[in-house]
Amino acid sequence: MSDQPRMPALILVSEERSAFLVDEFGRYRRDYDLYAVTSATEAEDLAREITADGGLVAMFVTESRLPDANILEAFGRWRTIVPGARRMVAAYWDHFTPDAPGLRAGLAKGKFDAYLLMPRGVRDEEFHTAVCELLSDWGSTVAAPEVESVRIVSPTADGLTMSIRDFLDRMGMPNGVHDPDSPTGLELRARFEGDPTYPLVEAIGRPPVSASSVRDVAVVIYGRPDAIDVDTVVDLAIVGAGPAGLAAAVYGASEGLNTVVVESEAVGGQAGTSSMIRNYLGFPRGISGMRLAQRARNQAIRFGTQFFTGWDVDRLEPGAAGRPHVLHTAGGQVHARAIVIATGVAYRKLRVPSVEEFTGRGVYYGAAMTAAREMEDQHVFVVGGGNSAGQAAVHLSRFARSVTILVRRPSLAETMSKYLIDEIEYNPRIEVRTCGVVVDGGGDGRLEWLCVEDTRTAERTTEQATGLFLLLGAEPHCDWLPSEVARDERGFVVTGRDVPKDRWTDGLPPENLATTVPGVFAAGDIRSGSMKRVAAASGEGASVVPLVHAFLAPVEA
Repeated sequence: MSDQPRMPALILVSEERSAFLVDEFGRYRRDYDLYAVTSATEAEDLAREITADGGLVAMFVTESRLPDANILEAFGRWRTIVPGARRMVAAYWDHFTPDAPGLRAGLAKGKFDAYLLMPRGVRDEEFHTAVCELLSDWGSTVAAPEVESVRIVSPTADGLTMSIRDFLDRMGMPNGVHDPDSPTGLELRARFEGDPTYPLVEAIGRPPVSASSVRDVAVVIYGRPDAIDVDTVVDLAIVGAGPAGLAAAVYGASEGLNTVVVESEAVGGQAGTSSMIRNYLGFPRGISGMRLAQRARNQAIRFGTQFFTGWDVDRLEPGAAGRPHVLHTAGGQVHARAIVIATGVAYRKLRVPSVEEFTGRGVYYGAAMTAAREMEDQHVFVVGGGNSAGQAAVHLSRFARSVTILVRRPSLAETMSKYLIDEIEYNPRIEVRTCGVVVDGGGDGRLEWLCVEDTRTAERTTEQATGLFLLLGAEPHCDWLPSEVARDERGFVVTGRDVPKDRWTDGLPPENLATTVPGVFAAGDIRSGSMKRVAAASGEGASVVPLVHAFLAPVEA
């Protein structure tokens, strides 16, 4: 191999038409090294050579037939060497009809990422759009981005630094961490006024700041709610920017409502941490939660929505006698004629003190996109049986040596989609352990081991574990709501016919997404009885806008 620095590799596999593949992928030569091979074994040997030399393989592109292996068997071999590389079949038109049925089953189980027909002429942009999406997804999972929108200086990968990186990853902002004595670290320290405390964070076009919280970083990048003109009363204020809040923002702003969104964390909510959502309508190759959220945010901004990120809403003051509702935050107030509560849910706490003390140091709530990259060649556990847990396990398997899904139930079938179960069963790095719970853990400065109890036998085993990712189900996030907004026994907001009859008006229940306070609505996971699915939350966010219009109609008239 050459001593020159490598670009990421695209390995093109074809026995008879490799020249055609190389020519078709020629447009990627500026950013990737192209390698043409004629068999599964050659591709396997080349991948081993590249990775042994410290290089990266971004994608395997192969025709649907290989001379020395079944295509699905070849994908399995290549995946063992480079788990993070994307895998694409570029079938020739004369092979499509006979090969497609067998390949579709493999695609459904996650054995490869895309099945496309080879271009029949020049400038097949539909084909290359799919290629670029796959490469973009791959680029978001590598440890060091090519371009850094935000630079972080920190001597250690402490909990705050990891939380900031996770926030930036979820916001779609490439970032990197640098040691204080590195060239970048010295540059930012010299530009900082005074003695810095770490982490030191610099966003493009802004001076570096010492961050004491994720909120500090959000404010630097996105501003704060008191930037809103205090004399302005907006038509619609949405609390939360998960799928429901984003959908409400898009439809509200597009239909002429002056719309503001306040989000305490990163845009996307829990869905924003999903590495790949494969069953969302309109995305046949799947889409990461982060990309879906960023597209929705950009769409809402295009229609005029204002976003304010990094501030919790501390209190909702319901309006009375025609006065607007008021959202109180530590950064200012938002006055609005109508409110949509779309704060979603938080992951339930494990409540094992010996494990909780390692939060941010091996123990993480949610998929923790940044932390996943730190798990290379490690043993990790994912606790949870829902789709989020399954997606997190698949994502972690691109880095970790082994991933164990720990679930209290006897199987995943009751709580996880079939397509994810099939993908997990195929993945050799993932093991599913049923009827198990974490009861203890420990380590020297960070998580090193876990104690797991079998709920059937009470037998306990101690397991090596560098990472524990907790996706334990839903707890509502609405302690900031006043008593006027009715909630169920679990704390979720009740709407429509679920509202207790003694709080109906003139014997009639509120509209189906309306709460017990006129002009205050709820959508998505925070709503009692919601489906807890991304598509369902998006649908509720869209459906709430006509109700808002109906409520505002007397004002609009």
